[in-house]
Amino acid sequence: MENNYLLAIIFVPVFGSILLPLAGRISERLRNWLALTFVCVSLAGSGLLVPALFAGKVPTISVALPLGFNFVLVADGLAVFMALVSSLVGAIIVLYSFGYISHYDNRNEYYFMVVLFLGSMMGLVYSANLILLFLFWEITAIASWRLIGFFREKTHVIRADKAFLITVFGALAMLIGFIYIYGKTGSFDLAVIKAALKSNPIPDFVVALILLGILSKSATLPFHTWLPDAGVAPSPVTALLHAAVLVKIGVYVFARLFVVTFPVGTVWLTAMPIIAAVSAIVSAGAALVETDMKRIIAYSTVSQIGFIFLGFAVGNGVGVAGALLFILMHGLAKGGLFLCAGIVEQNTKTKDITKMGGLFATMPVTAISFLACSFSIMGVPPFGGFFSKYLVFAGAVNSGQTFITMTFLVGALLTILYLFRLFNAIFLGEGALTSKEGSKLMVASVAVLAILSLLSGIYIKYPSDFVQMAVKQMMGI
Repeated sequence: MENNYLLAIIFVPVFGSILLPLAGRISERLRNWLALTFVCVSLAGSGLLVPALFAGKVPTISVALPLGFNFVLVADGLAVFMALVSSLVGAIIVLYSFGYISHYDNRNEYYFMVVLFLGSMMGLVYSANLILLFLFWEITAIASWRLIGFFREKTHVIRADKAFLITVFGALAMLIGFIYIYGKTGSFDLAVIKAALKSNPIPDFVVALILLGILSKSATLPFHTWLPDAGVAPSPVTALLHAAVLVKIGVYVFARLFVVTFPVGTVWLTAMPIIAAVSAIVSAGAALVETDMKRIIAYSTVSQIGFIFLGFAVGNGVGVAGALLFILMHGLAKGGLFLCAGIVEQNTKTKDITKMGGLFATMPVTAISFLACSFSIMGVPPFGGFFSKYLVFAGAVNSGQTFITMTFLVGALLTILYLFRLFNAIFLGEGALTSKEGSKLMVASVAVLAILSLLSGIYIKYPSDFVQMAVKQMMGI
């Protein structure tokens, strides 16, 4: 039964997305609800796999194909956790889209690409073969390219092309690394590779090739510039890129390969925390001086991804648990921030925070939701972000990375400064812009994400238990 769930999680949204443009010709309402249903199938299916995991089972599907291109899916704790986070936030984003996207052109393509995007994420996280993983990785690149350039303006298309080229060239470097590993082990299957490389770290240049793909996809310095530029996309798309799918792909593959599968040399144990720290600090500084609302939130994502990399890079159970929780908490809160930004932008017709102010009076639910999500990203207790950030810091200290931890504490302080600056510029003081709340579905969506950001901290035991189970599987404890 679990194997049927696993197939449905991936292929219902992937193949169902093809039906959405056809459904849109019949009824927009039908298309919208079909899109939400396909994403909810992934959410429900991943949820149904959880009891098996806690019972000690790891649902697996394996079909042998020629030349090592085997079709292998594995639903371990790491994969199911990522799938649950992505499909949960993705479902809320699709619901929000019902109101946000309703008056734009190309709506059929929009829903097609969004659902294909999310379905490809499901395929990627459950893939246990490097070529299958790479296939889904590239489908997400194509979908994000179309979505970033959704409005078809010349500058938007240029920025979509920029995002596509940076991530695709990074992916090609990663593929070369995968081919080298195949040459050494004779397989693309992660289980076979793990057994073959158990006590032999892969060469540093191969790690570097794979990291080029990971860092470019996760918008980490120096490959970060495409992500703020992607703010020209519709707000639900930017929420997908930042919160649910795209940049999380990079940190997921980092965890899957360098925490679970490949032993790496000591040089990378030192280099990755430094790369993460520089990315976190530089992007936080950029957020402090930027005046475009969505670019500020985008730089925040680049900064917070550095915290996730730190948790995985330190390599101990506490840090890895913190990184996983960070993915959940950041997904909920950052999705909320971008969706709030979408409501503000649609109603004020601007993203320039210097032209805003005083919007709390006319959109109080959006303002309170924005503040709640900001608190989680800042790490204010009892919001969920506090616990994830604390565990990442604890893991770094336990591994002897005291200086790096202090650097990230500066990054955490900068996070508080730029988010309060942003909230103050948009919602407090006085402003000349007229505004109102968004549609009921849009406001409900941001309120749900804000509430989940709080409840995930109050009831931290439940996500924490899941994460602890996943960490034991990942690290063979």
